[in-house]
Amino acid sequence: MNASSRGLMIAVGLGILLNPLNSSMVSVAIARLQQAYRLDYAVVSWVIFSFYIASAIAQPVMGKASDLFGRRRIFLIGLVVAFIASLLAPMSPNFGSLISLRIVQSIGTSMMVAVGMALVRIHITEKQATALSVLSVFLSGAAAIGPFFGGMLLYIWDWQAIFAVNLPFAAASFFLARRYIPKDEVPASAVRGKTLRQWLDLIDAAGIALFAAGLVALLVGVLSAKSSGHISVWHAGAGLIGLVLLAVFVRHELRTASPFIPLRAFANYPAMTRVNVEFLLVNFLFYSIFFGLPSYLQTVRHVSELHTGLLMLSLGLCSLVASPIAGRWIDRKGPRPALLLSAILMTFGSVWLVTLNPNSPVISVCIALAAFGISNGLNSVGMQAALFASSPKAIIGVASGLFNTSRYLGTILSSFVIGLVMDGQFSFAGFRAVAIILTLTALILMWMSRRRRNMAQLDKAQSV
Repeated sequence: MNASSRGLMIAVGLGILLNPLNSSMVSVAIARLQQAYRLDYAVVSWVIFSFYIASAIAQPVMGKASDLFGRRRIFLIGLVVAFIASLLAPMSPNFGSLISLRIVQSIGTSMMVAVGMALVRIHITEKQATALSVLSVFLSGAAAIGPFFGGMLLYIWDWQAIFAVNLPFAAASFFLARRYIPKDEVPASAVRGKTLRQWLDLIDAAGIALFAAGLVALLVGVLSAKSSGHISVWHAGAGLIGLVLLAVFVRHELRTASPFIPLRAFANYPAMTRVNVEFLLVNFLFYSIFFGLPSYLQTVRHVSELHTGLLMLSLGLCSLVASPIAGRWIDRKGPRPALLLSAILMTFGSVWLVTLNPNSPVISVCIALAAFGISNGLNSVGMQAALFASSPKAIIGVASGLFNTSRYLGTILSSFVIGLVMDGQFSFAGFRAVAIILTLTALILMWMSRRRRNMAQLDKAQSV
């Protein structure tokens, strides 16, 4: 790999790590944000919701935009957007402005994730698999060290540091990207001669608006009702509007020629649909731990932000160690054994959390973290392999888009359930209730993984 290729790799790596880093660092800052803005847990959880809702919408949209306007251009714009949002967020006068800047930050970082892999695939032709594996380290490594990094920043400074820390990464990535990423060669016919109406139809602006408005309205209605302790006409109205908008969104996506989320693919390819459902459940389980345990440690067990970050580091380290081992195992045996073991580990970790009590040693939490960390490493490789095995090559781009949507929906669901279970304030009773929900979900996932194994054995027997 020559100097130009290495420069491109570093530029892209520094850019794409900002999305997982910012999604994970905030997990140890929830308790501090509650104190700073004097809000309950359900309201502050919107700092998580907003980021993932925006990412779920922005990444497929920006992937399509990069095909039209150029990947280098979208990548550089994303860096500028993320830099400005991270610069202004620490100065937010109220929580509303912080959420607004968090959404802008999510859009900026999503622009880089949406095109980063494509840049490497296009511009690095030698040892491409090695290059893509390096980018995976940037992505998984940033998510792994996020809680620890966030805890260190909170210990040294305050919650503002989790935004300010993005500035040097974004600046370095921008400088290297301008120098090493080749200029775009977008066909003139792709960006000229279209009316505004044609552009809106091409990107499915109506579908994007319906999806975003429906999801936000539904979550606002439900979480606001839970936070206030009663259901008002406003809460019920917001939730009902959200459901209606999502129903209209489904109807629209089934009829439009260029859908934002191609829902028909779910019906046409049931094996791919199954993988996406499992991936949604996997992310629901993992991120419930990722977001719930830091608040449990700080609020219930009164562990400092620094020590919380150190304990959460075991989750990321186990995941990083398990991923390459999973890759070699899956190359030999396929994804089924790894995914079944992952489901078993998640079930064990969830049951272990149910057995904890307020007097259990804090270090015992690491047992659950290790179980979920290893399972995440297995899933990061196994689910992707299962997707490729179940998706026809002709629609692999669509399949990958749906796969990422399932990831974010699972993440959003985890934050939603935690915020719903907690009665305004994080408590041990609420934490145990969440652990019971996770146990039931993990059992469903284990049944689905076991059923995949049985179905594969049946298919093999029928083919003999």
